[in-house]
Amino acid sequence: MELSEIKKMKALEQENSNLKRLVADMALESKHKNVLGKKF
Repeated sequence: MELSEIKKMKALEQENSNLKRLVADMALESKHKNVLGKKF
């Protein structure tokens, strides 16, 4: 594997990690909205 391929793979792994974190944050925010929106 060439150095350029390794750098590209590392960048893609970082982007994937960032996107996973974003999705997790959005899911958590959605759950909070659902809980706060319900009337007890």
